[in-house]
Amino acid sequence: MKAIILYFHGFASSSKSDKVKILKKFFSNEITNAKIIAPDLSNNFSETISQIEMLIERYSKFEICMMGSSLGGYYASYFATKLKAKAVLINPAIYPLVGFDIYLGKNKNFSTGEEFYITDEDIKYLRTISYKKYKNQRNTLILLESNDEVLSYKNTCSYYYGSNIDITFGGDHSYISLSKKLNKIRNFLNI
Repeated sequence: MKAIILYFHGFASSSKSDKVKILKKFFSNEITNAKIIAPDLSNNFSETISQIEMLIERYSKFEICMMGSSLGGYYASYFATKLKAKAVLINPAIYPLVGFDIYLGKNKNFSTGEEFYITDEDIKYLRTISYKKYKNQRNTLILLESNDEVLSYKNTCSYYYGSNIDITFGGDHSYISLSKKLNKIRNFLNI
């Protein structure tokens, strides 16, 4: 096996999302030299970072690529830069997480039903897991849909300026174009 692709789901989601299902099917049917790992991330941000660090350690003998959507893209961006690894980011959240304060207080995981709380300190911590200026452009593919109702694709383009950016006009935050971009992802990751 050539590579391990670590895929991180978005905020209050799980490894059972539609994007994970599409990616796992593609990887199992079309790609023999890479494996996709899509863990269920904790709703606690510091626990999530520990989970990701343990995964990186576990698969350190392989070429590691990062992939993620929304908040998962935020994590993938941070760790790909740290490792100088390739990253595919789908409608990613960006520093400084403008508007994330609406999640202060009680929340519910859309997939698992688990209730959890977010404090000011949690958000401050999350903002430290990023770079004010992105430095891994050559290794990064950004997949955006312009009608993302949660995040501004224009702000994302500005933050990731110099990266490989693919904009599909229309769509939404769930990134409905994923099935059409699978070969582009494979080619970018060179797998």
